[in-house]
Amino acid sequence: MGSAKKDKEDGIKIVCRNKRAFHEYEVMDRLECGVVLRGTEVKSLRESSASLEDAYAKIEHDELWLFGSDIPEYSMGNRLNHKPKRPRKLLLHRREIEKFAAKASQRGFTLVPLRIYFKEGRAKVEIAVAKGKQVHDKREAKKKADAQREIRRAMTDRRR
Repeated sequence: MGSAKKDKEDGIKIVCRNKRAFHEYEVMDRLECGVVLRGTEVKSLRESSASLEDAYAKIEHDELWLFGSDIPEYSMGNRLNHKPKRPRKLLLHRREIEKFAAKASQRGFTLVPLRIYFKEGRAKVEIAVAKGKQVHDKREAKKKADAQREIRRAMTDRRR
């Protein structure tokens, strides 16, 4: 609840999140980048419909690209509608791309999109350098989350 309130204060309207990313990967570093979109893609995003389920980012020819993100066709669009799964260019300064590329090129690291949102009317994508979790890491994270939930539950019961 607290983060949603904070997001509204910052002028951020979240379109979609990649929930699997936090389960599958250990997030190391985050970066906000702009995204090149067509008009119907922006309208579709404003309807709050998109998916980052199988999406990933990749650096090609000194440019950062987002692959596999699904922005459905705009319902009121006509023959000029966009392709839902087309690759989209992400906008970063060259030095940010170089810094990010150095981190992502290390063994076991990858670029994962975490969320798509609007900030001050502009579409943004949050990209993270992440390392894949092993099965035992996932179990450990689940145990920690369960323990935290139990502690919170006990504390709320105690206050009553």
